[in-house]
Amino acid sequence: MVGTGARESREQMFLRARSILTLAALLLATMLPAAAPAAVSATDLTISQAESRMISLINADRAQAGLRALRVDSRLMAIARARSEDMATYHYFSHTQPDGRTAIDYLSASSVSWYLEGEIIAYNYGYPTLGDSADVANTGWMNSSGHKAIIMSTNENYFGIGLAIDPSNGYRYWTGVFIKGPDRTGAWARMGAKHTPGARTSTGTRRIYLSWTGNDYLLQVLTAGFYSFQVQRRTDLGSWVTITSSTTSKSTYRYQKVGHRYDFRVRARDRAGNYGSWSAYLSFSI
Repeated sequence: MVGTGARESREQMFLRARSILTLAALLLATMLPAAAPAAVSATDLTISQAESRMISLINADRAQAGLRALRVDSRLMAIARARSEDMATYHYFSHTQPDGRTAIDYLSASSVSWYLEGEIIAYNYGYPTLGDSADVANTGWMNSSGHKAIIMSTNENYFGIGLAIDPSNGYRYWTGVFIKGPDRTGAWARMGAKHTPGARTSTGTRRIYLSWTGNDYLLQVLTAGFYSFQVQRRTDLGSWVTITSSTTSKSTYRYQKVGHRYDFRVRARDRAGNYGSWSAYLSFSI
C-alpha cells in the first residue's frame, strides 16, 4: 500500500500527479498534509454531487487565471471513477493498479483519442462531509506545483473527475483525468425572438419570420469551429420535420396555413461533425 501510513491525526490528505506527453513521460509526485477543513455543511453531498463540486472548483481555478473552462467528457468521468473505485476496493494509492493498468490503458480500452494526458489523485479522511473532502483535495492540488500544472494547463480541453469511498476506513479517493483531444463538443444554437405573424394571405396562409443564432463552444485548444445550422418544424405537435438541413443563414420566412400550431427549433454543427442539442422550440398558433 502506498501513501496510507499510520493515522496520525483526524485529518490527512495525500496527493499524486502524473502527466504524460505523447511520447514522453513526466512523473510529478508529492505528499502533503491536509489544509484545515472547510465549514461543516448542514447536509452532505452525494458522490455525484461531490464530483460536480470538484469540477466547478477546478474550472473556477482556471477562470481566475483567465483560462477557459475544461469540458467534462463522460468517458473520462467513467475512467476517473473506475480508477478511484479500484483504489478504494484494493486499498492502495498509486497511478498504477495492482493489475498493472493505468489511466492510459483505460483510455485505450475506451477508444479515446488524445495527444496529451495527465492524472491527479488524492485521498483524505476525517473531514465531516464530501463537500469538505472536495474542497480540501482541490486546495491541496492547487498548493502543489505538479498538480496545479495539470489543472491549469493551457494544452488541455477535456477532463473527468471520479470519487470513491473505501467502506472499511472511510478514505475518500479522488481522481482527475485530463486530456488534450479532438473537439467532440457540439456547437450551440438558440431560436431568436418571436415575431407576430404577418396578415392572412388570399391563400389562407400567414408569413412567419424566424431567426436564430449560435456558434461553436470555444475550448482551451483545438476548437473545431462553427459549420452550419439545421432547422426543424412540427405541426400540431406531430413529428419533427427538417426544413433546413445545412445553412449558415440566421433567418428565414415561412408561409404556413392558418388554423394550426407550428413549433420550430434549431441546432448547430461544428466542423468536426459534432451536433449540439436542439434548442428550446418557438411556437406559433395561427
